[in-house]
Order: sequence, then C-alpha cells, then structure tokens
Amino acid sequence: MSGLRLGPLEVPAPVVLAPMAGITNAAYRRLCAEQGAGLYVCEMITSRGLVEGDETTRRMLVFDEAEKVRSVQLYGTDPVYVGKATRILCEEYGVAHVDLNFGCPVPKVTRKGGGGALPWKRNLLGRILEEAVAAAAPYDVPVTMKTRKGLDDDHLTYLDAGRIAQDAGCAAIALHGRTVAQAYSGQADWDAIAALVEHVDIPVLGNGDIWEAADALRMVEQTGVAGIVVGRGCLGRPWLFRDLAAAFSDDGPGETTLPTLGEVTVMMRRHAELLCEHMGEERGCKEFRKHVTWYLKGFRAGGELRRSLGLVDSLATLDRLLADLDPAEPFPASELGAPRGRQGAPRHRVVLPEGWLDDTDGLGDGCSGVLEDVDETTGG
Repeated sequence: MSGLRLGPLEVPAPVVLAPMAGITNAAYRRLCAEQGAGLYVCEMITSRGLVEGDETTRRMLVFDEAEKVRSVQLYGTDPVYVGKATRILCEEYGVAHVDLNFGCPVPKVTRKGGGGALPWKRNLLGRILEEAVAAAAPYDVPVTMKTRKGLDDDHLTYLDAGRIAQDAGCAAIALHGRTVAQAYSGQADWDAIAALVEHVDIPVLGNGDIWEAADALRMVEQTGVAGIVVGRGCLGRPWLFRDLAAAFSDDGPGETTLPTLGEVTVMMRRHAELLCEHMGEERGCKEFRKHVTWYLKGFRAGGELRRSLGLVDSLATLDRLLADLDPAEPFPASELGAPRGRQGAPRHRVVLPEGWLDDTDGLGDGCSGVLEDVDETTGG
C-alpha cells in the first residue's frame, strides 16, 4: 500500500498519530516519528484559545526542530473562530495540516455542543468546515475532520458528515468506529468505516482498535480505507509506528520483532530525554511518570521498582532504576492485541445542550450551543 495523500500533502506511510491530551506533545511526536514515517498530530487546541491569545494554548503549539510537517487538531463550535484560528495556524505557525475534532465524547465538551455532538447540526458543521477550508486555501494547507458514528445508535451522523466534509472541500475524513455514547468501550465498528468509504469520494481514515500492525492491515482489507489513525494502541509502544511503516512498505509486512525489556528501557530513556529537552528536567521527568505503567505493562518488574519509577525526578535516578530491570526479559505475548489506555463503560445518556436534538440546523439564534472554554483540552 502506498502513502497517504491529503490534498497537496504527501505522507510517506498511511499512518496518523491521533492527538491525545497530555500525550502527543512535541517530545512524544518526535519519539514516534523516529520509529517510522507517518503524520504526527499535535495535542488538540481550541479555536477560541488561539484567537484570544490564551497562554496555555500557545504553549501547546510547540514543535520539535526535527518536525518538518506540522499537524494540529483544532476544536471549536463557532465558524468564525474556527476560520480565524485556522488562518493563525497557517500564517503564524507554519502548519502543514489542520484537522478538526468532531469526535470527542467527553461530557464537558458535548454539553456545549462540541466534539462528537456537533455533527448532529448538519448546517453548522458545514459552515465550520467551509470557513476552515477557505482560511487554509491561500496557504495550500489541507483540512481534514475526525468524527464518530454519531451520538448513539439511534442518532447516527457519520454518513451525512462524510458528504458535508466532501462538499466543503475537506481533504479527508477520519472515522472512529464508535458512538459518543460508547466513548472508548466495546469494539469499534469497522463495518461503519467501510460504509463511509463507499459513501464518499474523499479519502477515509479508519480509527479504532488498532493494537498491532496486523490490525491495521486487516482494517485496510476489510474497509478499503486510505489510511489508519492510531491512538491508545501506541501508549507505551512507540515502536508500533515502526511495525506499521514496515507493514505498509512496498516490501510487505515481514516478521514483527518484539522488543526485549532492555530495548523497551532504551525507548523509555529516549522518551524521558526528549521530554526534558523540551520542558526542562524537573517537569520532563514528572511528565514521563504517567508513561511508566504503559511501558512496563505485562513485564515482571516488581511493585517497589514500579512505584519508584512512578516518582522519578531526574534522568540520573531514571538511569539507576532502569538498570535494575532485566534487559533479557522477552516482551509479554499476553499483551499482543490487548486494549491499552482508557476503556470505561458506555454512557446511558449523552450530555447535550438543552433542545439539541430538536433540529439538525444549528445556525439559528441560540442553536449553536455554548462557546468552548479557551483552555479546553481533550481528544476523540
């Protein structure tokens, strides 16, 4: 399978790192990019925060010196703000790709009509996409969108969203094969992804339950997607992008080599080092702590050592603790294909603005929900 084309942007491998709050910062994107070619998306930022000059939002827009293709996911509920934010990203930050988030299932987002709730308002969705595409056009920057199947099984929106994205001039649409109500529980519906591929002419990217490179190949075969989006599957496993790049190469997948614990510790050290380069040693080590459990999932590392690694405060301490791990220990086969990160349970009710389901327009007075907070950060 060849690379991925998003308008004028050529991505060598059809693989996209999904933005994850607190995870896909410049250090982690660099780490994953060192493993294999693909597109690595910055943590999601809000259009309002960017337009109004929010300091937290601006701090999130940090890129590694090796990051040649800058990709950012933008969240917003107001077409004017989204358009202005898109222009700022292109003009001031040299971004080469803008993705719009219409998939976030978090209640604090959906209660304002944002994220996965917004595609219910078809006309509002179209206006937002049109504003973003128009703002990016002078810079030759492709705009894509990410969405979910719908609010729940009784309120599906993904086929309409695909048509609207195509009509608005989007370069591609990514579909997470779950509803907002499902959040991250259950299994992703790859049949829905295949249906969207049949429904639109623009490239469709598939998201959901990509835990191994073999899953990605199976998704492409079953759905016909032009590329895949990886989120939770790479937590504590940045080498997944190496496996994915190999799987999609002209030479074919070949045989996947699982890392030993010694090779995993090298990756952990590199991750911490990059975090410290970008944030300073104290903050970088604190940021690294959350990744320890993911890296060591399934390995025999003792509880006391794990606790100490979870409190690491310097690279010297990290080196000392990593030296206590058995470098020859093989990768735990039980973890292959196993879900990673948050899962949770499905929600009985999606939190929405009052009267949200009454119409599918969203452009009338009082129908467009509540403007997002300037520092809203999450993912989809």
